[in-house]
Amino acid sequence: MLKPSLLTIIAGVAIVTVAGGIYLTNQNNAESVSNTNNNTVLASVWNNPTESYSGNKNITVYRSPSCGCCGIWIEHMKKHGFQITDIKTDDIEAIKQQHNLPQNLASCHTAIIDGYVMEGHIPADDIKRFLTQKPDFQGLAVPRMPLGTPGMEAGDRKQPFDVLAFNNSEDVEVFKHYENY
Repeated sequence: MLKPSLLTIIAGVAIVTVAGGIYLTNQNNAESVSNTNNNTVLASVWNNPTESYSGNKNITVYRSPSCGCCGIWIEHMKKHGFQITDIKTDDIEAIKQQHNLPQNLASCHTAIIDGYVMEGHIPADDIKRFLTQKPDFQGLAVPRMPLGTPGMEAGDRKQPFDVLAFNNSEDVEVFKHYENY
């Protein structure tokens, strides 16, 4: 049984503070919580792998110490077999600048794997496909924090979003579009 330290309901979405993080779900799914690795996380539509990947799975994630959605995204990545080095920092902007991330592509966390930048709530399968293809780009980004992305799920509320491939010349193209997922 979910024992939230704080439960607020706004427009049919439950905002639950559990284990130091903030999790969103609709009221009817408040019980769809599983416990893995002593962390409370919501069941996710993103956790069933569709892409195989046998390359490097060591990824370093830089995030704010107070960001709960980043923790949920990390759990999503772990379910896809990635080994996470979780670095909490109060200067996430310096990390983004160090890796030449264009400001318009910024989100709440920055991850580095095989020299590529992975910004924001990117589905793990897209990261696996990108790493397999090794395109001539600096990395992938899901700008801002769209509802419905891994770590930003809010019940049935989903926003269309793009996973964008980018390079140092600020060229950007759609790597994958999500409309109805």
